[in-house]
Amino acid sequence: MKRKLAVGAVLSASALLAGAIQVSAGLAYAAPNPTALGRADQLALAAAQAPAAAKALGLGAQEKLVVKDAVVDADGTRHFRYERTYGGLPVLGGDLVVHQAANGKVKSSDKAASGSLAPASLSPKLSAGQAASKATGAVQATVGISKDADEAALTSVSGASGDAQLVIWAADGAPRLAYRTTVEGVRADGTPSRQLLVTDADSGAVLSSHEEIQTSNATGSGNGVFVGSVSLTTNYTGSAYQLKDATRGGQYTTTGSNYVNAFWDDSCFCMTYGDGASNTHPLTELDVSGHEMSHGVTSNTAGLNYSGESGGLNEATSDIFGTLVEFYANLPKDNPDYLIGELININGNGTPLRYMDKPSKDGASADYWSSTVGNKDVHYSSGVANHFFYLLAEGSGAKTVNGVSYNSPTYNGAAVTGVGRAKAAQIWYRALTVYMTSSTNYKGARTATLNAAKDLYGSGSAEYNAVAAAWTGVNVN
Repeated sequence: MKRKLAVGAVLSASALLAGAIQVSAGLAYAAPNPTALGRADQLALAAAQAPAAAKALGLGAQEKLVVKDAVVDADGTRHFRYERTYGGLPVLGGDLVVHQAANGKVKSSDKAASGSLAPASLSPKLSAGQAASKATGAVQATVGISKDADEAALTSVSGASGDAQLVIWAADGAPRLAYRTTVEGVRADGTPSRQLLVTDADSGAVLSSHEEIQTSNATGSGNGVFVGSVSLTTNYTGSAYQLKDATRGGQYTTTGSNYVNAFWDDSCFCMTYGDGASNTHPLTELDVSGHEMSHGVTSNTAGLNYSGESGGLNEATSDIFGTLVEFYANLPKDNPDYLIGELININGNGTPLRYMDKPSKDGASADYWSSTVGNKDVHYSSGVANHFFYLLAEGSGAKTVNGVSYNSPTYNGAAVTGVGRAKAAQIWYRALTVYMTSSTNYKGARTATLNAAKDLYGSGSAEYNAVAAAWTGVNVN
């Protein structure tokens, strides 16, 4: 999907999307009363509270908390999201959320990694240049090999982008000194590749690797392919008009062509939308656009790692929010449904990219959790959370919504009664922004959504019980 936005524009777009999700869900907890702190003040308060929070959590003398996000509830309860450093180095997998009472007392916390973060040494055996060279070599070794059916094979590698950076790797429970290196390249379908590798600072062994380019797999006016006539804010240069909107962060539109995909890029907070096959099937359907922007929301909140089960949750979050945006807009030319990308015909046979009621209908996605689901491509492991959300919103069994027929099964055969999209949206959004961390897996997502439902509706409420039943329905217990 090929349309790029400037950094500031997408930051704004992500914020607007988050607001749209809250509005469509009727959220109350995220909208403070007039006497509550503003956003900047919330972040300043979180920064001021960092030393006390670190002490309350028993963090070591070399550990520091760096503010990433802050949410303050209407009753004054605070949820401060922090990244961690150790000895001045970023800790990958060290993020956490501190939950405070209105008086500042720490009530609880959610950590991406528990236990000590202390590595055996802070002195690397490899130089930054050696580490970057080893990381580049590891990526070059994959040229011509397709990682999975969803990701085109790498065709070229341009090398490391900048110097390797020393970090503490803590995501696997065994903290050690490491280097973080970004290696760039291009895939066979024209998608840029930006692989983030974490390598051992002593041996150069690859500890983690994931693709940062997150694909979907898939004052004038204009006529949108899927939305009809729309107003456009343009920029007049004196001789020509540009599709550049200074009122929304300077976002602008350029062309790519013959590209049959779309992706989000965290490095520039920008989106790309291809014009599709023969430049006639642009990948700009509303749920796909909402999907891509939601990657920005996730990046600025839980920061779910784009691999394993957390990567599946990352992709599912984008499918969930993209679907909610589609229902909120309720466009005549894009009937709201629980099908992802049903209008862009990326498969060439009129079928959608993904199905939320029964994900396995796409031939690859998982309906239910298993111990191996994290080994799937993130677009397919996302099926577990997509299925959960559909069950939570609509319930199990056969039904028709907006003229579209669904028949959602459950792992144990038990019936699940849905709570509706608005409440399901409230629960997922709060879980993402208040309780999930970068390493949250499906078991953690169950806990996060139950906590969210408890906050919003009370422990033991119908909504709380529905969350538990929906997770059981996808075999997350």
